[in-house]
Amino acid sequence: MSFIGQLLGAGNTIQAIGDVVDKFVTTDKERLELQIEREKAEQDHEYRMEQLDQQLDIAQTEVNKVEAANPSVFVAGWRPAIGWVCALALGYQFILYPLLTWFAIDRHPPQMDLTELYPLIFGMLGIAGMRSFDKLKGTDTRKVGAEPAK
Repeated sequence: MSFIGQLLGAGNTIQAIGDVVDKFVTTDKERLELQIEREKAEQDHEYRMEQLDQQLDIAQTEVNKVEAANPSVFVAGWRPAIGWVCALALGYQFILYPLLTWFAIDRHPPQMDLTELYPLIFGMLGIAGMRSFDKLKGTDTRKVGAEPAK
């Protein structure tokens, strides 16, 4: 069940109604018909919750677009700032710290734990695919809130 469905508790309501109805139904045919209706109601509920989740995602995307188009660095620049902070943290964790440890303590070349680095690299490569998309569209991404290049 979706987050919204859990929050609203509608799935539990449908289940509770079905349990009450089961107590008053006597024939197998009636039980089967009610079971079919209950499953239809649950599917309809799940479908509506998925639609609501999609609408929320679309609304968030629109907010992101407006935010990215803002000329203020404090509005549109927070995502790049977080990217730079993450890049600095990764540089420290996987380059500077092992080198400092190597020079200060044991004089053996450090071995990096790439199991932590690979998911980050692959995630960034997936995100970097958007830059290729921007190039194909002719979007000028050199400055925040830039208009597409003509």
